[in-house]
Amino acid sequence: MNFSEDCYRFMYAALQEAEKAFEEKEVPVGAVVVHQNKIIGRGYNQVERLNDATAHAEMIALTAASNNLNNWRLNECDIYVTLEPCVMCTGALLASRINNLYFASFDPKFGACGSLYNLASEGKYNHTIKIYSGILSSESEQILKNFFEVKRGK
Repeated sequence: MNFSEDCYRFMYAALQEAEKAFEEKEVPVGAVVVHQNKIIGRGYNQVERLNDATAHAEMIALTAASNNLNNWRLNECDIYVTLEPCVMCTGALLASRINNLYFASFDPKFGACGSLYNLASEGKYNHTIKIYSGILSSESEQILKNFFEVKRGK
């Protein structure tokens, strides 16, 4: 699938967030929320830093976007994430009414948007999210691979 130049630009911004996580020895996942072609929320994994299992990139980006718009409903927003969201994050995306989800790499161990489950678009909730995958996937996979090689001492 071909994506617009803007899609690549926003996913690159999410990758920059993932690099921040990498530098802080967090699993390198980044996310940005976009409204009217402008980034209004950014996040990267901060689970270790905050000692909070819910401090995933998506959760932090959603909170920043909601604060920016002063509204929990983000139905006119899209999110770009470097790794397929987990069950918790997918639930938050559904609850916040995100319009489109773009993610780089599939997560075969925790993914809830196509790998293990497809919660975002299965039609069982009062909201569905359009899902697009594969944007800058090799870059996302490489930073994850580098992180786990360092972590495992290889």
